[in-house]
Amino acid sequence: MAAAGGLPALLPAQTQLEYALLDAVSLQEKENLVYQHLRKVDGWERDLAVPEFGGDLEWLNTEGPISLYKDLCGKVVVLDFFTYCCINCMHLLPDLHALERKYSDKDGLLIVGVHSAKFPNEKVLDNIKSAVLRYNITHPVVNDSDGKLWHELEVSCWPTLVILGPRGNMLFSLVGEGHKEKLFLFASIALSFYKAKGQIKDNKIAIKLYKDSLPPSPLLFPGKVTVDSSGDRVVIADTGHNRILVVRKNGQIMHTIGGPNSGRRDGRFSEAAFSSPQGVAIKNNIIYVADAENHLIRKIDLELKVVTTVAGIGIQGIDKEGGTKGEEQPISSPWDVVFGNSGTQEDAVLWVAMAGTHQIWALMLECGKLPKGSDLKKGTCLRFAGSGNEENRNNAYPHKAGFAQPSGLSLASEEPWNCLFVADSESSTVRMVSLKDGAVKHLVGGERDPLNLFAFGDVDGAGINAKLQHPLGVTWDKKRKLLYVADSYNHKIKVVDPKMKNCTTLAGTGDASNVSGSSFTESTFNEPGGLCVEGNGCLLYVADTNNHQIKVLDLQTKTVSMLPILTTEAFDVVDHPLAQKPNMASLPKLPKSAPNIQLPSLTVSPGQTLQFLLRLSLPEDSKLNEEAPNSWFLTAEGNEWLLRGQTSSGEIKDVFNPPLIHLQLPSCCQSSEAVLSIRACLYYCSKESSACMMKGISFNQPLQIASTNQGSTVQVELTYTF
Repeated sequence: MAAAGGLPALLPAQTQLEYALLDAVSLQEKENLVYQHLRKVDGWERDLAVPEFGGDLEWLNTEGPISLYKDLCGKVVVLDFFTYCCINCMHLLPDLHALERKYSDKDGLLIVGVHSAKFPNEKVLDNIKSAVLRYNITHPVVNDSDGKLWHELEVSCWPTLVILGPRGNMLFSLVGEGHKEKLFLFASIALSFYKAKGQIKDNKIAIKLYKDSLPPSPLLFPGKVTVDSSGDRVVIADTGHNRILVVRKNGQIMHTIGGPNSGRRDGRFSEAAFSSPQGVAIKNNIIYVADAENHLIRKIDLELKVVTTVAGIGIQGIDKEGGTKGEEQPISSPWDVVFGNSGTQEDAVLWVAMAGTHQIWALMLECGKLPKGSDLKKGTCLRFAGSGNEENRNNAYPHKAGFAQPSGLSLASEEPWNCLFVADSESSTVRMVSLKDGAVKHLVGGERDPLNLFAFGDVDGAGINAKLQHPLGVTWDKKRKLLYVADSYNHKIKVVDPKMKNCTTLAGTGDASNVSGSSFTESTFNEPGGLCVEGNGCLLYVADTNNHQIKVLDLQTKTVSMLPILTTEAFDVVDHPLAQKPNMASLPKLPKSAPNIQLPSLTVSPGQTLQFLLRLSLPEDSKLNEEAPNSWFLTAEGNEWLLRGQTSSGEIKDVFNPPLIHLQLPSCCQSSEAVLSIRACLYYCSKESSACMMKGISFNQPLQIASTNQGSTVQVELTYTF
């Protein structure tokens, strides 16, 4: 027989077990206590039974709906009540992954994720699909969008684990994160207990992973994006591919660092590994990365092509004060990073949005002071603002303020601002942290009660009357004195005038879809996670996370385009043992009509430098489409050694300023002859813009490589009129 009552009916027995476990010393004592608990609850006259999953519920990672009392009869089932915005729920996933690796459905154990949404946006199945992919969840997930199971069992917070016996009978519950030892103890003893009673079945559950149905994509859930001071290099956290990309502003890849598999490894670019990297900050040739799921801050040196760790120990920290040297300081889920000043020293501090402890931290890049603080050594990593309580609490004393999963940072160093802007996702607010005295103030969103984290919506307005839904990114526009906000769960980009505290929609309709190439008001996004504005204030780059794209918003013409990711470069290829041969399929494809011009053979010698001056002319009354990826690139089919370590592609910005392409022959050539192809791809329009077209050209240069010195440099002029 079944008894109602939900988790409160289990609480007295569970509490008794918890207190007994506190006094237990050895593993044997703990196991005996769990056995006693199981004998007690299993012997109750009526089971504390979980209601059957509703037939109308939507499922992911399965071939169809699952029945608790048919398919899962004879299984120990772990129900994971989670919501995908919740950092604590994400912290629990490694424990669940580890449990799945130890026990399979053949062993009699299955984990079922019960997605119980906090935000309206999280009730949508497609958005849950994206989260399941983003966090590599491979067990069945049911969309409990109306919270039916949540309410039936009287679950009260995220995350909550409920462990069921083979009759759907409740055995244990675990609330919050950090219970890995108990989870494994309860699961292993439950399996042993019911196997001895002959109640465990080894039948397979029909799993069909959603990720297996997806086509490959250049980007996968890019979380954050930034641009260097020149505006020429864009840095992308390609979060789902566990890598960092540095691309030119036309989308051509310059550096690929890490990926595609998750890991934790320093070293050369080809060896380095990240785990779901998020925030990125670049200065000159140094990039800092918030390596979120590794709980690390990483440093990328683009000159040395090396990745190192500068903060964190690789496991989730619970310290909410800090103060030790970065590499020895445990940290928790850093989500964004931004450079800051220490006194008169520019970029001497790296500010960190520490989502896992609901705080703002600082990593000292040089010796110096924080506002109202004492002298700190270079490398020190410590809390600057936030008590660690998950709250929407503003306070003149930074350590008494409360944040709720801060996920985006931007610096406004100029007066009268001199502050950090913070996208505080779980309170659905944007906050300000003064860099004079550390005072934390409200800007827009949320409400006055610091404990109410449910004051969200999609309302343009001023201050507290404006409503956001889980914003993940902010960026300061120095030129216009405006703040742009990635209002992630509203699928919009908002703009805030901090002087008037006024917040309005800049781009996006609110639909979670993918429309670009149109005006701000017609374009759409899907949970944009990060954004940045280039120094001259012309372009706003947006990490359109669930669309797997970087969108480019032209702030002058008010149009939106997509940044193409062009894998045409041979950069970093010498570092990678498996990447000695460029991937021809990834280069831009020239139109079939593209002319193929054969050049006279050229005699050259090892070590000699070749220069190709590329003079291309457009038809009369035509102009180059400067927004398109106009480019040149080199190929040497069958003789890829010619291109190793070379700049093998580049941007064509202006046909009136022809590019000069350099190629230095290796000092040790592998063949006495080779053919080098110099190709170009141009997009141009008639001046009335009535028609636009893509055209290509290929010049084939045969090379005869002699052993005698042919001089230092030879220049070849390549001309063609379209």
